[in-house]
Amino acid sequence: MSAAIALLDESLAPAPSAEPEWLNAILKGDCVATLDRLPEKSVDVIFADPPYNLQLDGDLHRPDQSKVDAVDDHWDQFESFAAYDAFTRAWLLAARRVLKPNGTIWVIGSYHNIFRVGAIMQDLGFWILNDVVWRKTNPMPNFRGRRFQNAHETMIWASRDQKAKGYTFNYEAMKAANDDVQMRSDWLFPICTGAERLKDDNGEKLHPTQKPEALLARIMLSSTRPGDIVLDPFFGSGTTGAVARRLGRNFVGIEREQAYIDAASERIASVKPMADEDLATISGKRAEPRVAFVSLIDSGAIKPGATLYDARRRFAAKVRADGTLAVGEVAGSIHRVGAQVQGLDACNGWTFWHYERNGGLTQIDELRRIARLGMERAGA
Repeated sequence: MSAAIALLDESLAPAPSAEPEWLNAILKGDCVATLDRLPEKSVDVIFADPPYNLQLDGDLHRPDQSKVDAVDDHWDQFESFAAYDAFTRAWLLAARRVLKPNGTIWVIGSYHNIFRVGAIMQDLGFWILNDVVWRKTNPMPNFRGRRFQNAHETMIWASRDQKAKGYTFNYEAMKAANDDVQMRSDWLFPICTGAERLKDDNGEKLHPTQKPEALLARIMLSSTRPGDIVLDPFFGSGTTGAVARRLGRNFVGIEREQAYIDAASERIASVKPMADEDLATISGKRAEPRVAFVSLIDSGAIKPGATLYDARRRFAAKVRADGTLAVGEVAGSIHRVGAQVQGLDACNGWTFWHYERNGGLTQIDELRRIARLGMERAGA
């Protein structure tokens, strides 16, 4: 990844080098127009933090009459729900064009907008994989006392379409990070405060909706791999770029406000990328290359006519040339025969059946492991 943070106002044409100019760059301009100039099917993951259309009516004050620093910027204001829906549809269409077929998109929002966004995503063909709730450990109180405290935001995680295959989900890594329990869809993080919060020259918040880096790190560690390209069409203070750089991912940011661009550029340039060995992601068998039992016969690892046994030698199965097993009148795949001889509905044949080796029995899964290693070396 390039250490320099580029700012492009005009041309997005690729440079003669292997890395295009738009990669690891902040592109200044309207998000839809800029997305239209990026190559089709060019990014792996999109994280979008669009305007929430908060529909604020007048100032909000605390009980001591001090004014709450709410989101009242011009970019969050739309004249109607219809106008907001049209804007949402336009940027989602443009984003879908640049997303790879196996890519995914994350969109974050509040109750003001996320349901409208989700419906439009479904209308456009996106396939929702999860809605993930970001529970805030330190949410702002409801000062008027007329509603429940709004203590969360919702993220929609979706694939490009219903038939999308091969999208990245680092299930094993997320499970291991969660004390070997499946990672849940409610995530607990504090809002962005302290030294992480960017300030302007007056010491005020630079951006009213700056997201915590821990939230973006969870997103990238769960749904991207090192070297992937993460696009943020509402770049703001550059949290996506800073986290991507630290985690060995590439980024593309789109932003129209110069003050945000300047702050984000400085922020990202100061980030030190992590070492490659610290970015390795564990994976389970689901992520490994598929090996068919017949391929072990084709390679000569197992000979037709060989006998396989269960661990206690209660059952003996003959290997047939077509990759099936036979135990008396029972014949079929390694899994089906393993299940039938035990009177079960299902069986993992790879761990049930064993072959004779050095006077003992070894699971045929060991031969599958060796075959996978050969496949990986051939593809290296």
